[in-house]
Amino acid sequence: MRFMMLMIPKGYESAPAGTMPPADAVAAMMKYNESLQRAGVLLALDGLHPPAAGARVSFKAGKPTVTDGPFAEAKEVLGGYWLIDVKSRAEAIAWASRCPAGDNEVIEVRQVQEMEDFPPDVQAAAAGLREMQGR
Repeated sequence: MRFMMLMIPKGYESAPAGTMPPADAVAAMMKYNESLQRAGVLLALDGLHPPAAGARVSFKAGKPTVTDGPFAEAKEVLGGYWLIDVKSRAEAIAWASRCPAGDNEVIEVRQVQEMEDFPPDVQAAAAGLREMQGR
């Protein structure tokens, strides 16, 4: 079962572009990342720049509208993610619980939808998805 562990750092929604974490926090996180890798559960991970450096594309009546960050209405934003492959939701939560996160950080654990989760008509509509994903 694949799970996304989504890092949500409070205050990151208003961080200026170019904000970087302190080296000691990165070093602690790297030890955690290495433990995920050694356990054979880590599929991918990345940190994300603050929303001030991002953009949102919304679609009103099918027409795209671009809004540059920061986003005034944002209360929580992603700071990064891990994609892990584990046996259960409980195991994913256990891994998230081991993260050396700070008081201002929350990790949301979400299961990735697998093709087998969908009814046959949705699977047919998504034909070719596995090839796009490189699987």
